Amino acid sequence: MRALRYILPILLLLFSLPAVAQILDAEESVYDHFYEKKILHEQLPAAIPYLRESDVAWETSIWRTIDLRAKFNQCFYYPIDPKGVHGRKNFAYMLWDAIVNDQIMIFKDDECKIPIDNQFFVKQMTKGDTLQLEIIDEDENYEYKTIVVPHEFSSENILQIYLKEAWYIDKVDSRQNIRYLSLAIGMNKFRTVGEEQVNLGIVTLFWVPMLSTGVRNLLMQHESYYEDNIAHLPPWMYIFDSRRFESFITQESNRFNRTIMSYLTGQDALIEAERIENKLLDISQDMWEW
Repeated sequence: MRALRYILPILLLLFSLPAVAQILDAEESVYDHFYEKKILHEQLPAAIPYLRESDVAWETSIWRTIDLRAKFNQCFYYPIDPKGVHGRKNFAYMLWDAIVNDQIMIFKDDECKIPIDNQFFVKQMTKGDTLQLEIIDEDENYEYKTIVVPHEFSSENILQIYLKEAWYIDKVDSRQNIRYLSLAIGMNKFRTVGEEQVNLGIVTLFWVPMLSTGVRNLLMQHESYYEDNIAHLPPWMYIFDSRRFESFITQESNRFNRTIMSYLTGQDALIEAERIENKLLDISQDMWEW
């Protein structure tokens, strides 16, 4: 009995050491969150299923726009802080960081045939303004000094995302499927004329290939804010695959290769976009009657 009186305290001390060590490690570590989140950053997207040319019974190309000013699409726009919130950045900053670090390739066209040098693009987007300052000393002598005010990339004027999709019917599974081909972001640009800011409209900055491994890994390893449970936020790949966004069609493949806005405007353009959307739905439903 006397021996047990000495053994029990020693055992309690030994069992408590791992817990104390974990607390000390947590205090010494600095995380964006109160625990380290690394499961999402380690997962990889599923392989793209192989598709034979002879199995495609029907196909069309669709261009659509996701407007980030719509309430349902605000998960793409926020947070606008470049540093992010709890390690999560908005869609534009996620792409920007990948471009700066040469993780993905960017292109001028939606077919991703004309590449853009990443570092050249970064320099163009962060190029500063040249200002001439007038300096007056105590003797009222004038001196002019030219300075360059650097710019930082900001996502506040990123207002639209453009998607190019391939809609097709696979004879193997008798389903209408969608594959994202490329993606672009549009920035609302301004130019200083005198003392006024002139709005130049929304300009497409670049396109990225959605079928490339680098882009798919990027979309799979970064989370979006869609649910109330921030412990298990979905990756961007899930947002696109489940089509959890609001959008409108701007073009369907046609012999003239023209957009809807090139031949219709206003309400007529919206009606035409809705007609194309309904046609895609009808094809999906009517193919069971073939």
